[in-house]
Amino acid sequence: MKTGFLEQIGKAIIPETFRAGLRVYYSKAGIREVPYKLYGILLYVALIFIGIIYFYSNFYGTINHLSPLLVGLLVFLFWAIGGLFISLIIIGALYFYLNLKIFNRVKEMDINLADYLVLVSTNLKGGLSFEKALWSAIKPEFGVLSEEMGLVSKKVMTGSELSEALKEFSEKYDSPSIRRTIDLILGQVESGGEIASVLDETIETLRKTKVLKEEMAANTLMFTIFIGAIVTVISPLLFALALNLLEILIGVSATVAPALSSSSSTPFSMNEIEINSEDFKIFSVMALTLISIFASLILSIIQKGDIKSGIKYVPLFVFVALTLYFLFLGIFGGLLSFT
Repeated sequence: MKTGFLEQIGKAIIPETFRAGLRVYYSKAGIREVPYKLYGILLYVALIFIGIIYFYSNFYGTINHLSPLLVGLLVFLFWAIGGLFISLIIIGALYFYLNLKIFNRVKEMDINLADYLVLVSTNLKGGLSFEKALWSAIKPEFGVLSEEMGLVSKKVMTGSELSEALKEFSEKYDSPSIRRTIDLILGQVESGGEIASVLDETIETLRKTKVLKEEMAANTLMFTIFIGAIVTVISPLLFALALNLLEILIGVSATVAPALSSSSSTPFSMNEIEINSEDFKIFSVMALTLISIFASLILSIIQKGDIKSGIKYVPLFVFVALTLYFLFLGIFGGLLSFT
């Protein structure tokens, strides 16, 4: 099959020693082939960005008075370092996306694992062999777990041992529940014990763990409401109030300070406030954004026990906090205009 130009560029920039590991990493995210064409596109995107920065900053105009050799060296370093920096940002964003996708796949498999094992146990009690019980339990509603078990069945059909295929599946993802379950199953298979009873105990343990997590989340509901209220309502309110008070003080100092400085009878003097209200507004937006990001991650740790579950709430927290901030600014500005 003929490969495109962008795909060839993508393969050229990725060393061959990293391709096998990259293929495994993409498979964890549900992507069976490495998108080399995407890497070729991202290379051109990085070059376009560094080109825009180069011409917009007029970098050559600031160094053209130097010797030609030094100019060439500085231009090369600018493109090399700038391209490397932009490439690292793009790769970091791509890694973040893939890591989040892998996390969501593992989470979905953990949720469906108990229901899948119920069907496997039922099939075993119905007289099916262990392999057929595993394959017969594959249902579309199990999503990613069905997809992965389908890959395990294909490996077994092409000559791999069942124990090796299951072990490879358990080691593929960072899921303690899947690893413990597979280890228990393989231990029973090797010892010749009754697998159905082990599955029933495992199912009961998984369900108890799920109930315990839900109870823990319910017990921390008040902390969640408290932190959410502080981040989305109280912090924007206080920053908006502080900005309006700052503008009042700036206006008062601009009026009073000249009068006090021109009068010789007053025992004290007053200088004008040199703080810019626009700078404080920018600071407020940045502070609220950071507070919202870290608050969503903290709430994820409290509720779910992991930090990655809170990433999807970051845009919502930031949007609500900034929206209320500018809303409060408008309300305070309207109230002060009537006084």
